[in-house]
Amino acid sequence: MAHEPEPHTLDAEAVRTWSSLALAALGRARTDIDAINVYPVADADTGTNLYLTAESADRALTEALARTAPGVTEGTAPASLPEAVRAYAHGALIGARGNSGTILAQLLRGVADVLGADPAGRAPGPLLAQALARAAEEAYQAVAHPVEGTMLTVAGAAARAAGAVSGTAAEVARAAYEGARAALAETPGQLAALGRAGVVDAGGCGLVAVLGALWQALSGQEPGPEPVPVPAVPVERVPEPCAQEEGGPAYEVIYLLEAAEEAVDRLRAALDGLGDSLVVVGGDGLWNVHVHVDDPGAAVEAGVEAGRPYRIRITHFGDERRRASAPRAQRAVVAVVHGEGLAALCAEAGATTVPARPGEPPAVADLIDAVHRAHAREVVLLICGAEHREAAGAVAGQARADGVRVAVIPTRSAVQGLAALAVHDPEAGFDEDVVTMTAAAGATRYGELAVAERQSFTSAGICQAGDVLGLIDGDVAVIGAGLPETAEAVLERMLGSGGELVTLVLGPDVPDGLAARLEAYVQHAHLAVDTVTYHGGRHSAPLLIGVE
Repeated sequence: MAHEPEPHTLDAEAVRTWSSLALAALGRARTDIDAINVYPVADADTGTNLYLTAESADRALTEALARTAPGVTEGTAPASLPEAVRAYAHGALIGARGNSGTILAQLLRGVADVLGADPAGRAPGPLLAQALARAAEEAYQAVAHPVEGTMLTVAGAAARAAGAVSGTAAEVARAAYEGARAALAETPGQLAALGRAGVVDAGGCGLVAVLGALWQALSGQEPGPEPVPVPAVPVERVPEPCAQEEGGPAYEVIYLLEAAEEAVDRLRAALDGLGDSLVVVGGDGLWNVHVHVDDPGAAVEAGVEAGRPYRIRITHFGDERRRASAPRAQRAVVAVVHGEGLAALCAEAGATTVPARPGEPPAVADLIDAVHRAHAREVVLLICGAEHREAAGAVAGQARADGVRVAVIPTRSAVQGLAALAVHDPEAGFDEDVVTMTAAAGATRYGELAVAERQSFTSAGICQAGDVLGLIDGDVAVIGAGLPETAEAVLERMLGSGGELVTLVLGPDVPDGLAARLEAYVQHAHLAVDTVTYHGGRHSAPLLIGVE
């Protein structure tokens, strides 16, 4: 007799498993969900938005569990269910993308509101049913004008099915999943746009995948070979007319907002008068705002009046459609850069840029956006630091799934990226171009000047707060009192083993005349070496040095 999988406890580990399974399920279904996306805007990105939202939630959960894992700090206890589910919901909130991702974030917040309270003595099954009911209720409240036949309908049906079951958490999750599947199948008859296209709701498809992952996490059983019911044969897709042609909103505006709840109530009223597809989710002072408008500036200004908006994203639907329908370029370079000046420099050289701050990896979503903007069959991805490699790997895998050929050149400094970009040849074969760019980056030694924030031990000795540190290939080689003198000492060491070209990238606060002094120093001490100077701009290091 076959051994039945053992049900899992509703705990932090179950949330972790749910998150990883949901992300994998959305990754498998992403392209199919994009293909049936016709409502509220036929922009073929619902699957991608749900995946990126889930990816942000999974990353936040992983980081939270790592902080509380036994052995990380002596005496640290494992994460509790409330800690895990709150981290999961918070990650979805800060990374929510599009209409569907924003609703998914609020659904997870509703689940967290109940499971995060962790009432003593409640059985896991009824507790999960209550959490799913709260999730559906809060999602409906977050949408200014709820429409049936959408993701909301599927969430409501799942909650009702879960509430009708008395049993374990796994049994409740299975009922929710099956209720969601049944509701999804009815959506073409509830929403005219879906009926004309002959498809089910795309957001509802994603929610079915997430609920299937929940059932699998709690039961150990797979929900089936096709957890998301997408037609096996491509249907005749009849997209809705372009928003501008209908006289509807032309822009999607999304931002995170720090504001009090009463200010958000006023914001909802203001945005509702500006456009449609309004969804405001969150709470406890942090909100994610999504709206379709004709005046994106007014939507952002309304956020400023309510609190502090940030991570503002404005998308023009017409531009997205034109990009999607335009023929792809053969090859493009996507570069992660530190500093506004370097970003402009790389853009002038033809690269699609992703701004980042030193030590902070860019969001996977921002890198994927850049690959989409590049709109090419082949992409060379230039990263800038070891901290970017994990994100670059995730983006490369996602792009390859979209049929884009991707190569990652793991540069460790902006000057190596500039060297690689200088030899980029779009007319050469892809492999030849990648090898040439990689060789140019690898042949460039890099230096950097930084100011010590505190006393510490370095490979060059003990430094004090305020000392200027000269790094060569990532290690501290010189400790000095002033920027010019330390820069000259670093240059002398770097040029001691030879070189033909020195590249200087100046930060925003370097002393006047530093570039001229260093250029004169190189010319006097090394007659055959040329020097080029660039301004890194805001967010760049005080001084970067490259020697080729």
